[in-house]
Formats: sequence, C-alpha cells, structure tokens
Amino acid sequence: MRQLVREAVERALDAPEAAAAPAPAPLEAARRVAIGSDHGGFELKEALKRFVTEELGFEVRDCGTHSTVAVDYPDFAAAVAREVANGRCARGIIVDAAGIGSAMAANKVPGVRCALCHDDVTATNSREHNDANVMALGARIVNRGLAQRLARLFLQTPFAGGRHERRVQKIMALERGGPSGG
Repeated sequence: MRQLVREAVERALDAPEAAAAPAPAPLEAARRVAIGSDHGGFELKEALKRFVTEELGFEVRDCGTHSTVAVDYPDFAAAVAREVANGRCARGIIVDAAGIGSAMAANKVPGVRCALCHDDVTATNSREHNDANVMALGARIVNRGLAQRLARLFLQTPFAGGRHERRVQKIMALERGGPSGG
C-alpha cells in the first residue's frame, strides 16, 4: 500500500505543470477550483490561490473570506462545498486553523466528500480511494510549502475507481439516508 501511494505521489509531483491558458475565456469547470477560508486560514488561502492559478493553471473562485477579521468558518466551508456540489467547480480547498471544523461543515453539503489532509498520504489517498472533491487544510498544521504540495497532489491525482468505486457509492448512499450496503 505505502509503495502504491509513494508511486502515485511521485507521478503527480513529476507531472508537467499545466500552462495557464493564454485566452481570457473562462475555463471549463474541470479546471476550476473553489477556495475559501476563515480568518485563521486567510494568509494560506491567498498563497494557495496564487499557486493554483500560476503554477497549476487552474481558474480559482475565491469564496472568501477577504481579510483576517474574525468570521465563522462554516460559512466559507459551505460556500466552497456548494460551488463543488453544484458543478461550478470540479474541486475545492478550504483552510481554517486546524481544518477540522471546515471539513465537518463541508461534508454536510450533499455531494461533497471533503478530506482533511496533512501529508502526502492523506492527500493522495483522499483522491485515489475516496474520490474526495474538497480538501480541508489547517493553517496551523501545514506550512505554505506543504500546503502547495498537498494542493498539487489533490488536484492532479485521479480517482482509481475499481474496488474503490463501490465504497464511494456506499458513502453516497449514507448521504441519501440509505444503508451503506454493508
């Protein structure tokens, strides 16, 4: 398992970086990422916005907040989650101090599978095995360089499908109030 994750991490990190489109036309939703934070994650969110746009070539929808003035993280986590759930963005990234509360809030939005990530394994696994469409980060847990690395892994790692597809379907059945099919 660790070898598979290590290989996936190496593939994602060695992948050629996408060039930003020269035309100002909006990119399709597959190349659009919603990013949001509370006041505790504001500075890291701003750094990630630049990185995701300039280095990875994605269009970013900034769901706020826009300063370090105290706000409530559920509002911004929900805004990111809704952008993903309604298809306006393919993926989302939310940042608060620890990432925990934002992950909890985002996961209340139907259609969202938000993973709290803090290292290469959690970021890669969230995509390969769980088809996570939102990633939560804790600004007091991950530094800027690690956050950028995790964003790259999260945005460039594909869902593996196969045996994992059945498990993701069980998660979604729980969301609809049905049995997991245990």
